Amino acid sequence: MNMSKLWNRIKEAVHDLAYIWAEEMKMCIRDEGVLIFFIVVPLAYPLLYSWIYNNEVVRDVPVAVVDLSHSAESREFIRRVDASADTKVAFYCNNIAEAKDLMGRQKVNGVMFFPDDFGVRLNRGESSSVSVYCDMSLMLTYKAIYMTAMTVSSEMNSGIQIQGSSIMATTERDEQITTKPLDFEEVPMFNSTQGYGNSILPGVLVLIIQQTLLLGIGLSAGTSREENRFSKLSEMRTHQNGLFRIVGGKALCYFMIYSVMTSYLLLIVPRIFGFTTIATAADLIGLLLPFLLACIFFGMFLSCLIRYRENVMLIVVFTSLPFLFLSGISWPLSNIPPFWQGVSWLFPGTFGIRGFLTLSSMGGTLGDIEIPYIALWIQTGVYFLATCISYNIQIKASQEKV
Repeated sequence: MNMSKLWNRIKEAVHDLAYIWAEEMKMCIRDEGVLIFFIVVPLAYPLLYSWIYNNEVVRDVPVAVVDLSHSAESREFIRRVDASADTKVAFYCNNIAEAKDLMGRQKVNGVMFFPDDFGVRLNRGESSSVSVYCDMSLMLTYKAIYMTAMTVSSEMNSGIQIQGSSIMATTERDEQITTKPLDFEEVPMFNSTQGYGNSILPGVLVLIIQQTLLLGIGLSAGTSREENRFSKLSEMRTHQNGLFRIVGGKALCYFMIYSVMTSYLLLIVPRIFGFTTIATAADLIGLLLPFLLACIFFGMFLSCLIRYRENVMLIVVFTSLPFLFLSGISWPLSNIPPFWQGVSWLFPGTFGIRGFLTLSSMGGTLGDIEIPYIALWIQTGVYFLATCISYNIQIKASQEKV
């Protein structure tokens, strides 16, 4: 008899889950707004964003030169700058005012200034300087100009040191030791292209999952609230564990949709654009399971706090950029105040981005992301309970209106 009752409860629970799942799936398909954020945006937006930054680095950034020295040393410096792949000398100016005018008209992205005593000081064995002015509004152009100037300066310094020590040195090896006593080779780790896309976009793809889920779930809940669909769930809520079935059925719908979209975003898009992807399937599944669940329950809980359907778009879109900064991929964690680091722990995307980059770009395993992994499971449990409580309040409120 007990087994019969247990079997009937299991069948009833499965039936209720399937009913809620089917109703939520129908609503997602019929609601154009939800369909856009669940399907169209995750499919199209990553392709557009990745395509824009597909070049990774900038080349031939235009630079203006103000050479008051007119010496062999300044001409050699300018020649090397112009020969580099990242910059090109586009204009020669007589003074700083002309160069500033070119920057104001966006003809150039930087200025190199050589004082009139540049060559004289070098020939005397004294230190001289080259002033570099860059447009800081574009990070990539600033990096190209600054790094080129530093590289050329370092190369010319080595040549000057060799000339100065030629009397003491007897062999070519002695000259090499003089200019570079500690030999080293620079090898970029985790970002072999040293590009913006390979560094930032994998984390942005994870953030897209969170934001589109929040938008779609919020719009879905707004529609349910406007049509008073919560009142239809009141009878199921009174059953044993009925509230868990309601939340579970809706979550199952979102999970099934985003299992497909997440696979596309994190497996297909990075390979289309050549982003570093060295994670194993088992580690990715292990991370993405709690991440998706945490995002889903966080979105369901948040949707209960927002009254109007339109407000979801305003809040989620407004917070997208702060979420990206708080994750620590575009701004160093050491420079984020402790208070804001604590705020970032409330959002699944923070731990999802950190964990995914460690697995995909750095070749880590689940053991290497123990803290983000555990944090995502904690968020899943906390937001699930918070969602159940919020849904219970919503259903009671809808009953009172009827």
